[in-house]
Amino acid sequence: QVQLVESGGGLMQAGGSLRLSCAASGRSFSGYTMGWFRQAPGKEPEFVAIMSWTGRTNYADSVKGRFTISRDNAKTTWYLQMNSLKPEDTSVYYCAARSGSALASTVSSYDYWGQGAQVTVSS
Repeated sequence: QVQLVESGGGLMQAGGSLRLSCAASGRSFSGYTMGWFRQAPGKEPEFVAIMSWTGRTNYADSVKGRFTISRDNAKTTWYLQMNSLKPEDTSVYYCAARSGSALASTVSSYDYWGQGAQVTVSS
């Protein structure tokens, strides 16, 4: 059974930092692209950051320079380091996985999803 499990969310003041983790299990993710998305109340899900199996990355303009996607050497855990947090970053954050190396940024492109982690940034 494929599982993506996020952890590391919480409450932070504006300007602070948080790191989200996504532990993947249940199958080999060799060749997969991993992404982070977020959804605020009443809004559509939006792309945040993605990393291909080969290590290429792409970021949404709203987080570029503040957020960093990375992974461990075993390529089974992915991270989203979030610095200089803003109140508008408040959302439920989801990690997702898709087969293939394309840096797809659309929700429908992803096959597997985590349960979500709440990030709340206070002003």
